[in-house]
Amino acid sequence: MNEMEKREEKERRKRKNRGKERDGKTCTSSLYTLTYDQITVEFACSRLIATLGLSLFVAGLGLGPMFYGRRPIYVYSYIFFLIWIIPCAVAKNITTMLISRFFDGLAGSAFLSVAGGTVGDMFAKHELSLPMMVYTASPFIGPEVGPLIGGFINQYRNWRWSFYTLLIWAAVQLALIFFVVPETYHPVLLRNKARKLRKETGEDRWIAPIERLDRSILMTVVWSCVRPFQLLVLEPMCLLLCVLSAILLGILYLFFGAFPQVFGHNHGFSLSEVGLAFLGLLMGMFLGIASDVLWKRNYARLVRNYSKETGKEGSSEPEFRLPPTIVGAWIVPISLFGFAWTSFSSVHWIGTFPDLPAAAIHQIQRRVMADTVHLVPIIFSGLFGLGNIFVFSGVFTFLVDCYPLYAASALAANSFVRSSFAAAFPLFGLQMYNKLGYEWASSVLGFLALSMAL
Repeated sequence: MNEMEKREEKERRKRKNRGKERDGKTCTSSLYTLTYDQITVEFACSRLIATLGLSLFVAGLGLGPMFYGRRPIYVYSYIFFLIWIIPCAVAKNITTMLISRFFDGLAGSAFLSVAGGTVGDMFAKHELSLPMMVYTASPFIGPEVGPLIGGFINQYRNWRWSFYTLLIWAAVQLALIFFVVPETYHPVLLRNKARKLRKETGEDRWIAPIERLDRSILMTVVWSCVRPFQLLVLEPMCLLLCVLSAILLGILYLFFGAFPQVFGHNHGFSLSEVGLAFLGLLMGMFLGIASDVLWKRNYARLVRNYSKETGKEGSSEPEFRLPPTIVGAWIVPISLFGFAWTSFSSVHWIGTFPDLPAAAIHQIQRRVMADTVHLVPIIFSGLFGLGNIFVFSGVFTFLVDCYPLYAASALAANSFVRSSFAAAFPLFGLQMYNKLGYEWASSVLGFLALSMAL
C-alpha cells in the first residue's frame, strides 16, 4: 500500500468514526421516544411532559454549537455527554429526566458543527461530495436506529435499559475518539508545528498565523457566538436553506411521535413492530447515500461546462451543490401526501384490492402477513427519508463550499435553526394528529413542505 492509499484509508477511518459519533448522539435523541408509555406511568406525568425530554435534548443540540465554534473539544464533549446519560438512567422523577436530557443534548452538540468543519479540513473541494453525504446521513441514520433498538428494549425490558444501552455505546465511542480521532483544524496544526520548530531550533521566527491574531480569548468566544447569527441575518441564501432544513428536521422528529400513533393505534403494532416500521425511513436514507455517485457526476458536468464558459479550468460555484436539494425538496411533499392517504387501517401492505370479493381479500391478507407489515405508508416514509438526505446533502455541502473560512459558523447557524424546529414540532404533533386525524395531519405537513419547495 503506497502513501496515497494509506492516507485515503486513514481519512476513511476518521470519517467513519465521526459518523458513528454523530449516530450515537442523534440515536440518543430518538431512542427515548419509545419510553413514553413506561415513563408516563412511572413518573405520573402526561405524554406532552414526557415529550419534553425529546424537545429539550434537541434544543441542547442546537444551542451548544453557537458557543463551541470549531474547537478541539471532541473528548471533553463526549465525556460530559456520557456523564449526563447516568442521571437519565437512574432518574426518580420527571424533573431529573428533563434537566438531564437538556444538558445531555448540550454536551453532545459540539459534533453538529465541529464535525462539519472537520470534514471541510480533511478534503479538497472536488472531494467533498461523498464525505459530506456521509456527514449528512449520520445525524439522520441515528434517529432511525433509535426507535428500532428502543422498541425491542422497551417491549421486553424496563425503560431504564434504554439508557444503560446508550451508556455502554457512549463509553465505546469515547474510547474510539480518544485513541483514533486526531486534530484536523489547519490553523491549530500550524501553531503546533511552529511550537515544535521553535523548540527544536531555539528560534522565535517560527510563528503561526493564529498566533499573530490580536484578539483575546474572550473576543474569540464572542465572535464565535455572533458570527452564526450574522450569517442568518445578512445572508438570505443561508437563512432560506436553514429554514428549509429546519422544517424537514422538525417533521422528521414529529414522526417519532406520529409513527406510534399511525402504526401502533391504527394498525395494532407492538412497540418492537413500531420500531421496525422506521426501517422504511432508514432504507430511504441509505438509498440517498448510494445515489452520491450520480450527484458527483452531475457536479463534475456542471464544473466542466462552467470551465468552458469562463476559461478557468476546474472553477465552480457553490450553487452547483444544490441540484440534490432541489430534487429532494419535491420528493418530500410527495412522500408526505402519500404517507397521509395510505395511513388508513384498511390499506393493505401491498395496496388495496378493489376488484376482489371480501373473502378473497381476507385470504390474501392472511397469507402475506397483513397484520404484521403495512408496507404502503412505510414505502412513502422511505421516500421521505430519501428526500431528506437529498436536501441536507446539498444544503450542508453548499454551506461548506460557500463559506469555507466560516464553515463551522454556517453549520452552527443551520444547527441552531434546525434544532429549534426539531424541539418544537414534537410538542404539537400528538395534538395535531389527534385533532385532525392521521390523514389530514400528515397532509398539513405535506403542504408545509410543498410551500418550501415552491
